[in-house]
This record gives sequence, structure tokens and C-alpha cells, in this order.
Amino acid sequence: MAIRVYLDEQLKLNNMTSKQLCEKVGITEANMSLLKTGQVKGIRFATLNKICFYLNCNVGDILQYDGELMEENDEN
Repeated sequence: MAIRVYLDEQLKLNNMTSKQLCEKVGITEANMSLLKTGQVKGIRFATLNKICFYLNCNVGDILQYDGELMEENDEN
């Protein structure tokens, strides 16, 4: 996959639901679901900033590189 998403872990650490985070950040639950499963092609820095702010974490706490090269046409 190349980039692993650890939003669920940060949500648990902050005793917050995805729905609560969506309301704070201003994104839909559908988009949050896609982000959590790594099915998005990108994320806006403004959105990432809000997620980190409300989860009181760093970008590296929710997004991590796994050492693999992901080709642009890869689905996962």
C-alpha cells in the first residue's frame, strides 16, 4: 500500500468516534471512511491539520510509510 493510515488508533486514544471527528473537521463520514481505509489518492493539508489538531497528534501518528512503492494505477 505504501502509506498506512492509523486513524482508528488515534480515535481510540482520544475517546472519539469517526462521526465526532467528521463534525469537527467538516468532512463527510463517507470521506472519513475512505481515508481510514487508505482508499483516497490525497488529502488536503488543511484537512490533515484539522485532524491532527482535534486528535492532538502529529501527522506521523496517523500516516506512515511502509517501505513499498505504490504505482499510480494501483488500487491499494
